[in-house]
Amino acid sequence: MIFRQLFDSTSSTYTYLMASRHGGEALIIDPVLERVDRYVQLLRELDLRLVKAIDTHLHADHITGLEALSERTRCMTVMGEQSKAEVVSMRVSDGDRVEIEGLSLEAVYTPGHTDDSYSFIMPDRVFTGDTLLIRGTGRTDFQNGDPRAQYESLFGRLLKLPDETLVYPAHDYKGDTVSTIGEEKAFNPRLQVKSVEEYVDLMNHLNLPNPKMMDVAVPANMRIGMARDIAIKRGWTLTPEEAKAVVGAPGVALIDLREDQERRKDGIIPGSLHVPYPDVEQSLKADGLLHTLAKTAGKQLVFYCTFGQRSAMAVQAAQVEGLENTRHIQGGIRAWQHANGPLVR
Repeated sequence: MIFRQLFDSTSSTYTYLMASRHGGEALIIDPVLERVDRYVQLLRELDLRLVKAIDTHLHADHITGLEALSERTRCMTVMGEQSKAEVVSMRVSDGDRVEIEGLSLEAVYTPGHTDDSYSFIMPDRVFTGDTLLIRGTGRTDFQNGDPRAQYESLFGRLLKLPDETLVYPAHDYKGDTVSTIGEEKAFNPRLQVKSVEEYVDLMNHLNLPNPKMMDVAVPANMRIGMARDIAIKRGWTLTPEEAKAVVGAPGVALIDLREDQERRKDGIIPGSLHVPYPDVEQSLKADGLLHTLAKTAGKQLVFYCTFGQRSAMAVQAAQVEGLENTRHIQGGIRAWQHANGPLVR
């Protein structure tokens, strides 16, 4: 496995880049906006294609690199379903899996630092965001933080992992890079409490100042979704009602960009072709299926996903390839459901 731990000294943020092989798919966890150029350079040097960018929670101490990476690489953006970020390509629930070629991470809902905090587990390691830090835990005094919820996330979820599990947090302020579950159980001072009440009292009396970037970072991180806005501005969208009128039309090809677990969960628009989002760019090229459908068969391509972000990026990619007769369903399957559009399982 290719694994890189990258550091932003301004916000003391750790970002993690991983892939199963050179020349393959990659994912990144907790990217920082100011470091995006470095991430893109590293992807190029390692011959990797970024497929997914994950934020463990809505950050208050830096502006996320999710949107910039999405614009630069057309990767999917991933956050928990509880996140207040306006537009994210894929929202995960507790127990869902985030997969790329050769790697699979389990999403575990671990609220407490914020109400949208997730950890991501692999067989030998866990990416804990700000829920569990090295010899510390994330503060619980803003963004709907809750010390009782964090206690359960820690003692009911993360600390039940095997002791040898490696712990990779989103931040460290002392220079430590990695720990283990066993080490944290033994030496983390905030985990030496005897009850939830003792933990709540401890966390409620930290009296920490707000992060310096909080007033800027939180609003900015809630407002990701540039691709969607561009598609609306350029008239590349169909409302769910407009899309219902073309379902089954001979001149239209509906393209479902979602992953299998999303299709099983929410259903499929009848007559759709399945082209997972990571395969779209290749399929739009001159010898690809989607290019053939649009150019040779004369079909209008109508993309859709869960929330409309991936499909907006797919339309942009199609336009770059000269496929002008392409649209996407605004708001994705969620909007389609609200419009009572037909679905099959």
